[in-house]
Amino acid sequence: MDQTLFFILLLTALCSVSECVQRQYHFINEIKTWTEAQRYCREKYTDLATVDNMNDMNELKKSVNDGSVQYVWIGLQRTGRDKWQWSSGEPALYLNWATGQPEGTDDCAVMLNGQWKDLTCSENRHFICNNNKLVLIKENLTWSEGLSYCRQNHVDLVSVHSEEIQRGVMNVVKWASTAAVWLGLHNYCSMNMWLWVSGETMCYHNWAPGNGMTRENCSLENRKGAVQSGGDQRWISLPESHKLNFICSRY
Repeated sequence: MDQTLFFILLLTALCSVSECVQRQYHFINEIKTWTEAQRYCREKYTDLATVDNMNDMNELKKSVNDGSVQYVWIGLQRTGRDKWQWSSGEPALYLNWATGQPEGTDDCAVMLNGQWKDLTCSENRHFICNNNKLVLIKENLTWSEGLSYCRQNHVDLVSVHSEEIQRGVMNVVKWASTAAVWLGLHNYCSMNMWLWVSGETMCYHNWAPGNGMTRENCSLENRKGAVQSGGDQRWISLPESHKLNFICSRY
């Protein structure tokens, strides 16, 4: 088998079986209805808490640092008979209902003693936000300079592995002073593929039309990925020497 083709197939397989994101959670010591909590999380963090597996569930429980709090909103909402979906729009593939739950009479979910139950959405409860810890750096640097800055002062240039992280990017990029903002996305011309600086392939993408889906012309300069700060905030391919704001991840 051609070595390049083998490498692409291997990366595709890794993308399909690995977790693309480690979720971070933030307990909010305020009480709101489910809809108010969702709005708060989307404005200040990313969204109401999404849980994909037992590791996420353990992190979710640890985020509640007030032992007197019992009912805590999570981002699970009923969208049809026996059908639940996360606030981010993701399907609920992992469930942790308490015995006898959901009762089927209410449309929103809370965590109670580490397990879930359905509750009337209009009740006022504490809640947990997904906290992706993204920071916009309003300095105009090349892609490589932005990468060095993030690694020296935070963790890395942001890798966008899901719609949820894209929502977090959209929340911070709107404050940028440049028309586009660097992401941790770079093109390997020899293999005609894009990879994140974290070493992972693109399990999720949000390219603007005409960007990212065809072979790049790297004869003059390498290409890197950026997100538009206006409009529908899609991703675009740019020469790496452009000087832009950039987004660092802090986890």
